[in-house]
Amino acid sequence: MPEADKELVSIRRFLKERLQRDYTTLRGYAEERSNVRLLLQRTAEMGESNSLLLIGPRGSGKTTLINAVLADVLLNKSFGENTLVVHLDGNLHTDDRVALKSITVQMQLENAADGKVFGSFAENLAFLLQCLKAGGKHSKSVVFILEEFDLFCAHHNQTLLYNLFDVSQSAQAPICVLGVTCRLDVIELLEKRVKSRFSHRQVFLFPSSQRFEEYVELCKDLLSLPTGNSLLLAAERFSNLQKIQSEALYCSRNHFDPGEYGFSPRVRETWNKQVGKVLATQQARSTLQALYDFDISEAYLKNFLFRLVAHLRPQSPHITAEKMAAVGSQFEGDDKIELLCGLSVLELCLIIAIKHHSEIYDRDPFNFEIIYARFSKFAKVSTTMQAVERSIVLKAFEHLRIAELIMPLSGGAGGGVGKVQKEFEMHKLALTYGQIQNCVQRYQALPTEVAQWAQSSLI
Repeated sequence: MPEADKELVSIRRFLKERLQRDYTTLRGYAEERSNVRLLLQRTAEMGESNSLLLIGPRGSGKTTLINAVLADVLLNKSFGENTLVVHLDGNLHTDDRVALKSITVQMQLENAADGKVFGSFAENLAFLLQCLKAGGKHSKSVVFILEEFDLFCAHHNQTLLYNLFDVSQSAQAPICVLGVTCRLDVIELLEKRVKSRFSHRQVFLFPSSQRFEEYVELCKDLLSLPTGNSLLLAAERFSNLQKIQSEALYCSRNHFDPGEYGFSPRVRETWNKQVGKVLATQQARSTLQALYDFDISEAYLKNFLFRLVAHLRPQSPHITAEKMAAVGSQFEGDDKIELLCGLSVLELCLIIAIKHHSEIYDRDPFNFEIIYARFSKFAKVSTTMQAVERSIVLKAFEHLRIAELIMPLSGGAGGGVGKVQKEFEMHKLALTYGQIQNCVQRYQALPTEVAQWAQSSLI
């Protein structure tokens, strides 16, 4: 393989791995990061017990923040020696018994608990924490990370949460409970006895509505190759993560290793110069502006850049504004419009009838009979829809409901959905008028009279 091709393969592999498997690099959130770091340090060094909830939308960097803080505090040797990290996930640990078994394994206390019979969950947890005490008052600190915290609230009696918060409130053992959730109303899901034991510390993470220039700089940073010193520092942080002897902590066992890579100054400068030149062009900035207007999160930008880097080939080894525009057009596509373009002409006619009804009656709910009456008026003057039977139209209406293009209203007339005949069940439109208009323009071989009807409700 030619030298230039080897360099391209190495660059592409590095960028893809960093975009996908870098779990500890957090940009922004300095204050929130400082709060969580201080909490963990006080638990490890002073034996304090604390609890905290990290709340924010998916992809905002909640788990990355915890991973970054762990990488920071592990620079302190005593933290790694005196602290255990227990990682639980609401999607995996679906009940308290499974969660307790995982806690036992992660604390490496299977032998101590083997064969013992415990009367209650609290007794079992207290025994595990007691095992960590080193003869005197000194005890190992335990950091509990609860991903999808809201799912633990659905467990029977919230036993796990009650006991964890109870221990953090009392002086039994130094523990820190970090909950991660995307639900803003998570506090309301807690039972009264659990809520009273929670410290009510909450840290909110929302993607900052940063200026567009900062967004372009972030893109440039994600596509640039780092210097040798930066790679060495990143490799040191990665080696610190390996100190956490936990199979459950995903970031420590699946993080990419920066120490595997090295780039010559010539290759690095040439690549970074090319990236800077492309991002300065108007076409590239227009593509980034479209992405920025749609979603300002870093996770969304990383998905876009991953696809862009995957398109690099020996025949076209550089990122260009044209490539960015081509990949960006895939991200701008609307799934609902694609779904509408796959409907039959009859189903599209029903969507148009629903659109006219919604425009005239200000998005009032509708049922099949209302829409069928409007469709029938059009069918009488249409050459393509005259011989369509009522049962076929009803089937097409049901298909729209299955595809979730229209949504049934819960608790409609008659006191409940089950008591209403399907022809009279009320629905609402789950589309915008713009999406319907785009579909009509893009639909292939659409009869002219249907396209004209879409423009005007007059028949």
